Order: sequence, then C-alpha cells, then structure tokens
Amino acid sequence: MMETPLENEAPAAGTGGPEQGEESEASDEALAFMSSIEPAELQRCVFPDSLVTVSEGGRELGKFSVTVELSRRVQRPCVLLHAQSQGAINDCPCGTTVTAYLTTDLEVLEEDYHEYVKLEDHSLDKRCHMVQCEGQMMIDKVTTVGEEVTKESVSYPMSSLKGLITEGSNFLLMRLIALRKKVPEHTTFISLDQGLHIIHSTFGELGLHQLVVGGETVEVYGVERTVHSLEYGPTTWQCYFLDDGHLASRVQVGSPVTMRLLQLPSHHISEKGSEKIPLVWEEDMEMRSKFLGRKEELKADHASYLRQHPEIRALISDFLQFLLLRKPEDVFQFAREYFLPFASPPSPRTVSKPSHTERTLKSTS
Repeated sequence: MMETPLENEAPAAGTGGPEQGEESEASDEALAFMSSIEPAELQRCVFPDSLVTVSEGGRELGKFSVTVELSRRVQRPCVLLHAQSQGAINDCPCGTTVTAYLTTDLEVLEEDYHEYVKLEDHSLDKRCHMVQCEGQMMIDKVTTVGEEVTKESVSYPMSSLKGLITEGSNFLLMRLIALRKKVPEHTTFISLDQGLHIIHSTFGELGLHQLVVGGETVEVYGVERTVHSLEYGPTTWQCYFLDDGHLASRVQVGSPVTMRLLQLPSHHISEKGSEKIPLVWEEDMEMRSKFLGRKEELKADHASYLRQHPEIRALISDFLQFLLLRKPEDVFQFAREYFLPFASPPSPRTVSKPSHTERTLKSTS
C-alpha cells in the first residue's frame, strides 16, 4: 500500500553490487538539489501527515502516516523519518513500515523497511535494512513466503550512491519539492529496485490542480515520480500537496487504491456542548496506528544502538552467567558489587570534606 519498489521478488544479489546498475548515476541537477537544502527548509518539513487509503468505490481500506523530526546520530544532526501504512486487501491484513535516519542533504545513514501481507494459507514478509559502515552501504534483505526464507546481501561504496533516493528519503524529497513548487529540469536520482540493483528515478511536475478536501476546494501542487527498472519496467506515483507541504493525495498509476487527506490540517472540530466520551485508545484506529508506529520506531532505534555497541550484549551475558552460578539471595546487592568495578573513581572535587563537628570529634578522640 506504500510506495514499494522492493515489492516483487528477484534473484539474489551478490556482495559488491549487481551488474545491472553499475553505470547508473544521478544527474548534476539532482546532486545540486540535494546540496542546496537549507536548514530552514528542513524545519518547515517537520510535521506529520495522516491520510486514509480508499478503493475506487470509496471504501476505506486503511491508514497511511508520515512523521518527520529533527534528531542527532553519531554526533551529527540528522532527520528521523517514520512512515507507515496499515490496511487490508481482499480482507487480508497488510502493511508497510519505513524508519530512516537521513543527513540534512538526504543521504541515508540507516534505514529499515518492513512489508507484510497475511494471507489465509500463508504469509509474506519482507525486510530490508541498510546502514553506512566504513565508507560502504551494507544492505541486507530477508524475504519470507510461508516457511521459505530467502536472504540477499549487497554492499556498495558510498561514492557510487551519490544522489540515492530510498523508500524513506523519497518522502522528505517530495515535501521539499512541493514547498519549492518547482521540479528542477533534468533531475535524475538513483534508487534501488527489487533485486537491489541501482536504477534511475525521475521527477516531473504535474502543476496546480483543484482538489476537494473536507468539503472545501483547495489548490494543490502535483509531483510525479517514476522509477525506471530495466528488469521490472517503469513504476509511477502521483502526489498532490497543499501550500504548506502537507500531502493531500497519493496514488500509484494503475492501482485501484488511493491515499487521500480527509480533512484540512487547520480545521478543528469544536467540542462546545458535546459530551466527553472516555478515550479507549486501543479501539481508535488512528491512535493505535500512531502507537504501533512509535513502537516500531523505538524498536529500530534501540536495535541500531545495540548494533553500534556490541559490548552491551557481552556485558549482560557475563553478568547473567555469573549470577546463575552464584545464585545469591540478595540480587540487588550482588549486582551492585558486580558492576562496582565499572564505576569511574570519584573526582577529587566530588570527595566530601569532613565537617567541623567531625574534625572536632577526631581531634578529641
């Protein structure tokens, strides 16, 4: 239901990068766009989007949301983006989640992608993780169909990924284009297809249109993105944005499903005279979606921290083994004594001086 170039299966790719996309490069205009992003522009992109997914007949199928916030990672400022769609296709639950850490010029530091479809006889689960490590982009993809598991691993030098637009960075790039209301000419980025090959992706301007949102007709700006895969053919998405960058409509060309904004962000329903209803967040689709989204976001963040600090697992493992061997009655005291050698020695400035009373008692003893 989300934009998913990794949607279909492909032959496993080998370490070092597949041959198909070796000559794919981003255009100078694309690189110039990324390097021209100003902090003030990014600040304007820090807001959530929330849309509903509907069928051609107007039936609501699910929810779609994107959150963007400023963060820090590896002692450098970055943008944390989290996008999620949840719903059902032919009454089968499905969803997609993307969590990405991006530099201020949209370079990917780390990204997690998860897609699932729960069918009656079997399920489909796809996960893709990419992270920068020592000048390389390490990419691991795991696809589970029923009980069959396929694993693929690829690594690319960062020098070959200039102008890369991924699942996560695409959402932020579209917002920036919408706020500028201009798609630079000859702007060609690179992306990854289902087989993790490097391919081209291009953007085009759809111009200004009229769209009905929440019963009001508003002017929206359209942007079209096409991913050009030699193996799977081109795939195109069309998005329309409000003046402030909020996403108003999103559709994959040829798909019967559309994502729509139901109410303008500035509209609020008055609660005057209305009876307060107890909030049961578990039964509220939007709040439950936000809860699950935040949960996935925290899991990805915690997993990333543990990967950066493998000593944590070793330390905890050693402590548990020692604890089970000794089996102390007072676990808290045992833990205190075990971890005490790891504590830093107190600074001379923090050592308390004896009080006047203590000095007097000591001198008279």
